Amino acid sequence: MSRAPGARSTGDFVYVAVDTGGTFTDVLAWRPGELRTLKVPSTPDDPSRAILQGVAQVVDEGRPFVLLHGSTVATNAILEGKGARVALVTNRGFEDVLEIGRQDRPQLYALVGHRAPPLVPADARLGVAGRLGPDGAEIEPVDPDELQALAEAVRETGAESVAICLLHAYADGGHEQAVATSLRGMGLPLSISSELLPEYREYERTSTTVINAYVAPIMGRYLTRLEEDSGAEAVAVMGSNGGTLAVERAVREPAHTVLSGPAGGVVGALAWASRAGHPRILTFDMGGTSTDVSLCPGRPLHTREFEIDGRPVALPVLDIHTVGAGGGSIARVDPGGALRVGPESAGAVPGPICYGRGGTEVTVTDAHVWLGRIPVDAFLGGDGALDRAAVEGPLQALADALGASLDAAAEGVLAVADAAMERALRVISVERGHDPAGFALVAFGGAGALHAAELAGRLGCERALVPPDPGLLSAWGILTAPVRREASRTLLVSTADDDAREQVDTALAALERSASGALTDEGVDPGAVSTTLEVDARYRGQSFELRVPAGPGEDWVEAFHRAHASRYGYRRDDAAVEAVTARATATAPGPPVNTPTPDRGPAPPPTERRSVGYRGSRFDAETAWRRDLGPGTTLDGPALVLDYSATTWVPPEWRVEVDDLGVLHLRARGRDPGTHG
Repeated sequence: MSRAPGARSTGDFVYVAVDTGGTFTDVLAWRPGELRTLKVPSTPDDPSRAILQGVAQVVDEGRPFVLLHGSTVATNAILEGKGARVALVTNRGFEDVLEIGRQDRPQLYALVGHRAPPLVPADARLGVAGRLGPDGAEIEPVDPDELQALAEAVRETGAESVAICLLHAYADGGHEQAVATSLRGMGLPLSISSELLPEYREYERTSTTVINAYVAPIMGRYLTRLEEDSGAEAVAVMGSNGGTLAVERAVREPAHTVLSGPAGGVVGALAWASRAGHPRILTFDMGGTSTDVSLCPGRPLHTREFEIDGRPVALPVLDIHTVGAGGGSIARVDPGGALRVGPESAGAVPGPICYGRGGTEVTVTDAHVWLGRIPVDAFLGGDGALDRAAVEGPLQALADALGASLDAAAEGVLAVADAAMERALRVISVERGHDPAGFALVAFGGAGALHAAELAGRLGCERALVPPDPGLLSAWGILTAPVRREASRTLLVSTADDDAREQVDTALAALERSASGALTDEGVDPGAVSTTLEVDARYRGQSFELRVPAGPGEDWVEAFHRAHASRYGYRRDDAAVEAVTARATATAPGPPVNTPTPDRGPAPPPTERRSVGYRGSRFDAETAWRRDLGPGTTLDGPALVLDYSATTWVPPEWRVEVDDLGVLHLRARGRDPGTHG
């Protein structure tokens, strides 16, 4: 059985963190005193092949290791419609909850709107007798004879996985357990809503349970094979909430992994930025196929209002916004003559033209190579070579369609990509009431550092930060992420009831035992576990809640009044407050990874001049390898900082400085440190 990674003695094991991306699979191997890094091409047909290849290169044969994995398998299965055939068992008369959904219109101004089709077709939605009230009281019992025949009905649907979601099962899971018992002999994965998400709101709970069932078989096969073939002592998977979970839970509840890789990036970015003295950040993760952004005002923000392909997943996830703009995003001219970039991507196969693997369409990476911002002889630390000459023909065709020069066409591709990413960053900052000027932009991913200065300047950010090994930062976040478990339960208790506080306290205590017990059961030292207690509360009659602290010494009722006044500008001290859902989160530290202090390096560092295109002109950019830039080194733009996993572009009128941790700080020249605007 896999144990929690934070529970092991670090001296005996190598910790290997793997982040599977659309173009590259990133691998980090750490043991005290040594950190190995590697990027290998992803294998989209079977992600485990790239993982096993990478592990074999960074772990000495025969040495025991723990594998920590950021997986895109569940995400891709949903987006590509390649999950399992699911049967949904629900209350008779409520078979169409999944299709009815909510009354909101996804396309507000479309004459004929459309929704994603339900993951369970009508003939696979099975209604059964039995009914509970919102307090868990039984209104109608389940029918034993009907349950006895249920397995055959499920078999007739051709189901490969089963979702069980009955009304008000958050209050009492007995009816769902009776259904599950009748189906266990079939050997199919069972997703049970009262175990996965014991919270009210029927549509969201049903959707989440169905999504879990939809990806359970493929995730089960994938993780089981990876665990067996890798030879790891233990395997853990990065969860969407910013913590790792044991492989057994990831197999049972794969819906927790739909933002697995991007979550690692947020954790890693915040860790590095906090060490560098800038905990208020916008994370900017630009990879091969997409860009993920998140706002962290000193801590990661979580949400349960998350959708994937238009389908709600009401589990706790880091609040991440994604756009289809990455290094592999393909440029084209639409029928109206406008230049478009993405969301289609060249991916790992065939990849950008410059990779020489058969790509024929101009990508963002090709534009950077043509302009000289990615030197052809510096790819992957100089171990790889890029083909700039191969880009010329397709780029010329694009330029002809635009009536522009080659350099102008390449810059146009980058400008369109920048616009899409700027919009994404404004969605998670300005549109939520945060001024980007008070934040640092942390750029990472294989392409993030090439766009960091431009986007920081457009947003007015204080500075842009580029951590060490930026192209591997998501893997670094996976490596250092805490172990995290959450437990929740809908209560619907009002302070108008005399025993409301007692009911809430009792529920919180039970949830705390459940969450912390889940960690200790996986081998975590009980002394390393810390818990956070919260309540989702609202004034009676409201439709949505505010989450407030409810731990020892916290008055959750008063905390709600304050939160309501802060959010909406008023409070109602005489109104009843309803505790809707109680929550407990247990965490334990991940492996205690220590990174070495960078050497001073030569002063001044060796540099060379390379031609770089920027805003219609060509500049001789000072170029240096990052390994030669010791703490305190500064370079004025135009400049390129070359690294194994990414290249940093410093435009004219910008400056890059290296701090004592090796983090690159990019600021517009003339802007004093700490000023905004």
